[in-house]
Amino acid sequence: MRNITFDLSSLHEHGSAFFNYLKLRKRFFVDQLQWDVPHNESYEMDQYDNPLAWYSLVVSNGAVLGGARVMATSSQWGNHSYMMRDASEGKLDSIPSDVMPSGVVSPYVWEMTRLVMSDGLVNPGDRRRCLQLICDGCIDIVQSQGCCELRAMSSLSMLRVLRQVGYPVDRVGEVWQDPSDGRRYSAMKMDIAQASHAIAAE
Repeated sequence: MRNITFDLSSLHEHGSAFFNYLKLRKRFFVDQLQWDVPHNESYEMDQYDNPLAWYSLVVSNGAVLGGARVMATSSQWGNHSYMMRDASEGKLDSIPSDVMPSGVVSPYVWEMTRLVMSDGLVNPGDRRRCLQLICDGCIDIVQSQGCCELRAMSSLSMLRVLRQVGYPVDRVGEVWQDPSDGRRYSAMKMDIAQASHAIAAE
């Protein structure tokens, strides 16, 4: 099990890993959670999968076990910026605009989205290790770009797991329940300097 990171300009260096990540997203977010997001029979891919995005994936023996996407809150691609800001401005019907914190626009604050792990990872230790590799890869990416804070929209259960494995995450904004999957969500933030210290202490 190992981590790889890339943007769209270098995804070819990792074979089919990016597309296998999109397949994993489709199986989880569309087939399992029933989210109404852009997809076809094989892939889930949205407007934030653009040249401004970076990816942190976990692979093992050619299989993608999990991954996440990160993007600066200063990003702008066509009519879209980043997910939480677009939600706060009412551009995303699936996320209530009134539960989002005020839109941040800064190259020093990045957003993490589409965090997913394979349901084939049934061993709790393997799932923990996969999650750590995904998050550590995201932290490496954003830290290399001068980022000070990472934000995400997270289920409350994932927020608790991240705290349990040592990441300094705090909830921001209101809690809301997604009618499509029944899960409760909230925005979260993580101080990159504190996270780096936590990783170094492992």
